[in-house]
Amino acid sequence: MTWTTATARSGGTAGEEHTDEAGKPRTTGRNRSGGGPGHRPGDHGAWFLVLPALIPILVLSVGPLLYGIALAFTDAQSGRTRPTQWVGGLNFQDLLHDTLFWESFRIGLVWAVGVTVPQFVLALGLALLLDQHLRFRRLARALAIIPWAMPEVVVGIMWRLVYHPDAGVLNETLRDLGLGGGRPWLTGLVTALPAVILVGVWAGMPQTTVTLLAGLQNTPRELHEAAALDGAGAWRRFCTVTWPALRPVALAITALNLIWNFNAFALVYVLTSGGPGGRTRLPMLFAYEEAFRYGQFGYAAAMGCVMVAAISLALALRLVARLRGGQDR
Repeated sequence: MTWTTATARSGGTAGEEHTDEAGKPRTTGRNRSGGGPGHRPGDHGAWFLVLPALIPILVLSVGPLLYGIALAFTDAQSGRTRPTQWVGGLNFQDLLHDTLFWESFRIGLVWAVGVTVPQFVLALGLALLLDQHLRFRRLARALAIIPWAMPEVVVGIMWRLVYHPDAGVLNETLRDLGLGGGRPWLTGLVTALPAVILVGVWAGMPQTTVTLLAGLQNTPRELHEAAALDGAGAWRRFCTVTWPALRPVALAITALNLIWNFNAFALVYVLTSGGPGGRTRLPMLFAYEEAFRYGQFGYAAAMGCVMVAAISLALALRLVARLRGGQDR
């Protein structure tokens, strides 16, 4: 008779090891740590490790978001002497009939899609090129991320000089080629939005390139070599090997780019300030003008709530589509 068997027959104590009929050891009762089944002593300590990163998120992100949502239901204005009052959904009712806001919302969608799609296509081509074994490849990779390293305000000022109607590089080049010159790229009703979209593509392409390049480098080289031995050409290898491995990264960076571009502010503000005639007035610019030019804080907060709701809905649809795709696989 073993010691554990004797202990089991005598009733034992909590947390001691017993043997079953097959002679295998088992443990009965609560463990000596007192945490119960599934309890890990380090759970409480993990929360203390997370707090330094969690507190800034709560203070700088969640707190202002909740305050902005609450502000959207008030008549808060700048320079008022009487207290702010609760108005319920009045700001949202006014927003439904504000054609200028919905026009800016449409321009924001055109801007987001118009920047994201060319940005991805050009970044994919550049990532495929930088993934090849070329001379000075490291130098080319360093040069490719220069626009990403520049602040948006600096990028906007630089491109304003490029688009200058009299002394800009673009118009000077067109004059030298005999194609005319002096075109008001940023002040023309037709050319303003395409000109700003071009700057957005140039400024955001390096980030997408770096992300796609990292995805390409994680693709096993053996798959490309096997496909090449089977006689597959470059396009066939891209469709059957490269793109399936790159697809999750491509979908993720595209979704992020759509959100970032839709919320763009600094670049467009420096280039055109929303002009001419509101042709480049993005939703974020419209909310900024309502809040800090006209002092309508509550109304501007309602605009922000609508934009947050639209982005959250897009993310939810994207998540549902991905979950369904995972279930199908």
